[in-house]
Amino acid sequence: MKENGFRARVLRREPLCGTFVKTPAYELIEILSVSGLDFVCLDGEHAPFDRGRMDACLAMARALDFPCLVRLPEGSPAQILMALDSGATGVVIPHCYSVEKAEAVAKAARFGHGGRGFAGSTRWAGYATKGMPDVLAMDDETVVLGQIEEPEGVEAVEAIAAVEGIDGVFVGPADLAVCYGKTDINDSQVRAAMGRVGDAAKANGKSAVTFAPNAGTLDDLTALGVNMMFFASEHAWMLNGARQAVADFRAKT
Repeated sequence: MKENGFRARVLRREPLCGTFVKTPAYELIEILSVSGLDFVCLDGEHAPFDRGRMDACLAMARALDFPCLVRLPEGSPAQILMALDSGATGVVIPHCYSVEKAEAVAKAARFGHGGRGFAGSTRWAGYATKGMPDVLAMDDETVVLGQIEEPEGVEAVEAIAAVEGIDGVFVGPADLAVCYGKTDINDSQVRAAMGRVGDAAKANGKSAVTFAPNAGTLDDLTALGVNMMFFASEHAWMLNGARQAVADFRAKT
């Protein structure tokens, strides 16, 4: 099964490509599942996903055995529990700027005292068809990615990447550029920060993750230690495809 081996692939630092889904429609999950992508991520931080529409998208992903992450607005225990109970393969947590926050979200995403609450009748648990030992064992399949978006996160990234239960560190070049007072994600200070995140991930056996507009940036990002990439979003792909179709039409008329 694709989902049941996805965390192992993340921790092996395999080259993985996915995309953000901005439109809360389960049909898009169905379409993208046959695209060859390794995963998708519902963008609950910057797109209009309510619980019902997130649940529908996750139901489709589970039915198709298609790894589906959810980027949460804050990464509170309640948000993490909601996404995972609905069947998310894992969560992406924004503004993971300290060891304390990394430890808190890793704990909230896994069962145990003070951690994730247990419920047997959820999509995650097969709607009461799995015993407690089997449900608890599924902790090993939960992926947690912490986003490094502030200078404080960069300065603490070696310790953040070492936190047990953090499976990858996701460096956000746009937010870092804004925090550094820059207007270009290719600024030397931003690039140095990305390289530091890549080194920290590799040193701790975790994935180094980032956003990329397209595969044309692959070689450059790989040189910074990145192995897992979120390529654009379905918004960008639809717009680019539409623009190209219009340009082709205009050229022939």
